[in-house]
Amino acid sequence: MADFHGVFPYLVSPLDAEGRVRADVMGRLCDDLIQAGVHGLTPLGSTGEFAYLGTAQREAVVRATIEAAQHRVPVVAGVASTSVADAVAQARLYEKLGADGILAILEAYFPLKDAQIESYFRAIADAVEIPVVIYTNPQFQRSDLTLDVIARLAEHPRIRYIKDASTNTGRLLSIMGRCGDALQVFSASAHIPAAVMLIGGVGWMAGPACIAPRQSVALYELCKAQRWDEALKLQRKLWRVNEAFAKFNLAACIKAGLSLQGYDVGDPVPPQAALTTEERKAVEKVLAEIA
Repeated sequence: MADFHGVFPYLVSPLDAEGRVRADVMGRLCDDLIQAGVHGLTPLGSTGEFAYLGTAQREAVVRATIEAAQHRVPVVAGVASTSVADAVAQARLYEKLGADGILAILEAYFPLKDAQIESYFRAIADAVEIPVVIYTNPQFQRSDLTLDVIARLAEHPRIRYIKDASTNTGRLLSIMGRCGDALQVFSASAHIPAAVMLIGGVGWMAGPACIAPRQSVALYELCKAQRWDEALKLQRKLWRVNEAFAKFNLAACIKAGLSLQGYDVGDPVPPQAALTTEERKAVEKVLAEIA
């Protein structure tokens, strides 16, 4: 079973004006990210606007990513639904297409109890033979995972990772303390990746790595080498990206950044909106600062 670690950019979903996936743009982006040294690719994360895409669009995004990766790095495809049956169907499809792992995301309309939340993630993990990364983001999700639920899910042989976007680094330390080696922790852009690596994280999955892949990989390598003074110096520089993007819609920011770098990724999916001229200038300034 694949071992995941390092920098996994949350890919955007490049669409044309008619909503068709621009596979050529995705291919070029993935190839450039791999050449920059990233350790994996994650389509249909938050930056991939999974909540705004239809079934066919999601499949096309995953397919384009897998075809571009050509087994050079693992592809961990996002699965998200309010329905267990739909989530299971997505996971099985992406495994069949060649995904190396599943990023399991729970959407909810009505509130759910812990047992129901746990059953959702277990059903996905039971349906596939590839590793599952459970995802938690209480800022946007109606139903979050408690420490007790996370600890029980860590006992599943295929649930081997968690990507936590809570902004609470203490919570990550609690997860590590409860689960040990059974559940490896990936940071989100909401956390400070160097700090997560210092306490035992294995990497990060984040949208900003799309626009700063080489710098992100350099930060990871410094952390792995325990060159903490140099890592924190680079982290402070890269944190400007997170500070700027916290002000705007994340997917819109990443798409604007990639557009400025020459990738025709299109605008965010409506009802989201593209950045204003002033917001776009702010993104351009950040890119210049971290170059």
